Amino acid sequence: MKNEVQQHGPHSAVYAFGLIGALIYYLSNATTFWIGALGVLKAIVWPAFLVYEALKMLNA
Repeated sequence: MKNEVQQHGPHSAVYAFGLIGALIYYLSNATTFWIGALGVLKAIVWPAFLVYEALKMLNA
């Protein structure tokens, strides 16, 4: 039977460090609970913001 363990490359570590960094940034700048909750959601989807801004800059 084949071993079913998935191998994750270095991209997983980069995303994890980015997620932790974004959480620290957004939560440390939050002034209310709801701004902190929004910061957690932003931290989860930060790559989408990054790609959007990069594509916007390339189109300029």
